[in-house]
Amino acid sequence: MAEVLGVGLSHYPPLSGHDADMAGILRGRLADPDIPASAKDPAGWPQAMREEWGDDRGVAAAARHRAAMLSGLRRVRQAIDAFRPDVIVVWGDDQYENFREDMVPAFCVHAYEDMTVFPWKQATASAMVGAKAEDEWGGGKPNVWNEAADTGFLVRGHREAAKAIASGLLESDFDVAYAYRPLHHPGLPHAFLNAILYLDNDRVGFPYPIVPFAINCYGRQVISYRGFTSRWAERGRPPDPPSPAPRRCFDLGAAVGRICRASPWRVALVASSSWSHAFLVDKTWRLQPDVAADRTLYDAMVAGDYAAWRSTTLDRIEDSGQQEMLNWFALMGAMQALGAALEWSEFVETRVFNSSKVAAVFAPV
Repeated sequence: MAEVLGVGLSHYPPLSGHDADMAGILRGRLADPDIPASAKDPAGWPQAMREEWGDDRGVAAAARHRAAMLSGLRRVRQAIDAFRPDVIVVWGDDQYENFREDMVPAFCVHAYEDMTVFPWKQATASAMVGAKAEDEWGGGKPNVWNEAADTGFLVRGHREAAKAIASGLLESDFDVAYAYRPLHHPGLPHAFLNAILYLDNDRVGFPYPIVPFAINCYGRQVISYRGFTSRWAERGRPPDPPSPAPRRCFDLGAAVGRICRASPWRVALVASSSWSHAFLVDKTWRLQPDVAADRTLYDAMVAGDYAAWRSTTLDRIEDSGQQEMLNWFALMGAMQALGAALEWSEFVETRVFNSSKVAAVFAPV
């Protein structure tokens, strides 16, 4: 039986840009004419949010937020390097990138072979690289590494492991989809690609094969809102069918953990997402994430209270803008099933930079 490592990280798109732009999502909400002026007035914000915003609209705080995120990402990378996995399975969301009107699977294992990806031209608006038109790919986004639009990276795949995971899940009554090649996205959606870019922030190389495992986190908003921001006046569009329930993601993660444990490969399981997203939280006028709800789940993770995670309802997830955390529910299920202990974690709180970020490492089992 092989060992399994569990880790979690954020794929926050603005981290790839410059500090001056890191609060761009909040600035966009402040420019929305349909959000009341009273809600947009910093005088009414929590003290911590006012301090982050400062007198420079978040620029100085962005540097501190970046440093805190990179500290956690480097610790996760160290754990991966020490573990030396044969393959990395990444749970991530698809925000109207690879899956669109013709197909939106609840779960999909990407059994890709090696591919060369181009981060700065193979991205859509959800990755904060503005597309030229609705169905075209943008490109040339300025980035913190000063890499050109034609900069390519080899991403290694592991089709054999992906097929084994999909087969094991189907045999365990999880009706997952699988894919041998991309559908609408020419490379990798940003939940997967950013995980690689950020784990290789210091550009030392990323030699590990990956299996992207998509979860339809955005559910009711994946087509109707194209999995991203919208103006306040546009809410109320007819919703799409929902995401899979948190408990289903939890149970699927448990099954994946057992499949990987019984496999011949050393597998790192990765949850890729920030926690609650401000632009999804209507009760804060989409200006702040639901930090309190995030803290509740974080405390449960630290305490090993997996029952609190599995009993969380989809309504609660959607109310708190925690849709992308379904990726973490899969990780929690795997860690409980395998009896993995939380070795280290860090909660990077913010109210200005769209979402609090959590990095975590579970001891290999």
